[in-house]
Amino acid sequence: MIRRLCILLLLLAAPLAALRGQEPDSLAARYAPLDSLLTQFYDALLYDEIEEKNAEFDGLIASCTDSLMRQHVALSIFDHYRYSRVMGEEAVAVHIYDTWIEPGLVQTRSEFELFEAERFALENRGTLIGMPAPSLTLRTPCGGRRTIPVSDRACVLMFYSPECSKCRLEAIALPSVLEQVQFPMNFYAIDVDADRKAFKTFRKSLKTANKKVKMIHLWDPKSETTLLLDYGVFSTPKLFVVWEGEILGRRLEMDSLQQIIQYINMLYGQEKEE
Repeated sequence: MIRRLCILLLLLAAPLAALRGQEPDSLAARYAPLDSLLTQFYDALLYDEIEEKNAEFDGLIASCTDSLMRQHVALSIFDHYRYSRVMGEEAVAVHIYDTWIEPGLVQTRSEFELFEAERFALENRGTLIGMPAPSLTLRTPCGGRRTIPVSDRACVLMFYSPECSKCRLEAIALPSVLEQVQFPMNFYAIDVDADRKAFKTFRKSLKTANKKVKMIHLWDPKSETTLLLDYGVFSTPKLFVVWEGEILGRRLEMDSLQQIIQYINMLYGQEKEE
């Protein structure tokens, strides 16, 4: 029903000639009713599957015969899901970029906006929820090589920089979070910098007393891998959870990591009972 109302609003909207020449504030006021309706649309689709959301939005954007209206609708949807706090909804923004923006069916408002959209898609496309986790072969502290993640146990990948203040704070909070793990886990602490001394110092702060968790320290000092692109690590820290070889959680805060740990605890407990 809401989708029909959105389309009806688009059909009843003033023609393009009425929009041309208006000041930005006037355009914002003009689009305000549509933006309000789009907000209701997002709420109505909150519990739908990603594929269903994509289909609904494709239909909505395609119904816009006016290029400015199509631009506004598509970019509003892209921005909403780009900044969504709901896990997995970044996939909608990536879909909008791949389907409408990248092919040129919808133009961005500026070159900077296009650059930001391209960067977002690049950072997120390879690590969407449910996708196979990209494989990386990294260096161990002793110079050996290890390919991660493994598929036979839960894995957490934490990309960090020793110079990152938030990374240092998360290293302090991490032991209490990992103490709750009740299943076999590999925790990969991955330094994205190349300072050996800083790497050694930071490793000492990343510890856990939980025997269920295997802490594995890795880095890529010679940039032999494409980890920045594979996992979109353009800033730190970045945390990912991999379950049975697939991305289960991405770009997590500590509280989100804790929630996923509790979820896997439940699944692991059920498996043991069976």
